Amino acid sequence: MHGTISAKGNLFWTFAMPYEPSTTPGAVPAGLAFFYVPPGSIAGHEATVEGEEYGHLVQVMRQREGDTIGIVDGAGMAYVAEVTKIGKHTARCSIRSTHPHLHEPSRQITLAVGVLKNPSRFETMIEKCTELGVRKIIPMITARTVQRHARVERWHTIALAAMKQSGRCVVPEIAALMTFDEVVSGAKGGKLMFHEQATGPFDPCADDPRLSAWTVCIGPEGGFTESEVASAVEHGWSVVSMGPRRLRSETAAIVAAARLLT
Repeated sequence: MHGTISAKGNLFWTFAMPYEPSTTPGAVPAGLAFFYVPPGSIAGHEATVEGEEYGHLVQVMRQREGDTIGIVDGAGMAYVAEVTKIGKHTARCSIRSTHPHLHEPSRQITLAVGVLKNPSRFETMIEKCTELGVRKIIPMITARTVQRHARVERWHTIALAAMKQSGRCVVPEIAALMTFDEVVSGAKGGKLMFHEQATGPFDPCADDPRLSAWTVCIGPEGGFTESEVASAVEHGWSVVSMGPRRLRSETAAIVAAARLLT
């Protein structure tokens, strides 16, 4: 015997009755805590929480057997589950319902951002843009990039935590370090470069309903050189402005993501 949940206001009750996991997306309980379980640890209607996530579930969030939690696999699936058994190193959960693409935007946004001299600012950008729904982040080397090292593993960890916090079910891809030329020549779909001296407006591009995938290019602290801007134009990029105020690189990335994903 398992329980199903019914809601009234902000309260939830469990009723004893036969239960079969639902594959029809329905309402996900408000305020549900989400935990990451990779696809390989989900089999049938059971999921196993282990490693750091086990510690987060038991020691930090104080979940207990019988509690309802959210599970995301980072690859596009979310689940509502019941914690059925907590062992010394793992917790087993029974999946109640599945929710494909939960809280994922229809647009796919790739951000190519010049690696910043201050690592914490680049990390903030990754965190906030993940929360907003960005699908891929490319750390980029440009002519004026000072920091030329990528901390891909740490950035992935930050993106994973932000995915859970925001209730998304896809962890953004953190690409390997790429050069400006590689980004500009290889991008597909809509292509936007933000430049403080540009005169073209951003909004008409953002409102274009024909494109569901965009790559956005944002420079480091020193911005793009004239030759980089010219190269982007030659490759079919739209060079646009965010307005009269000059924004920090991480702010520009967050603003672009928010505008394209709302």
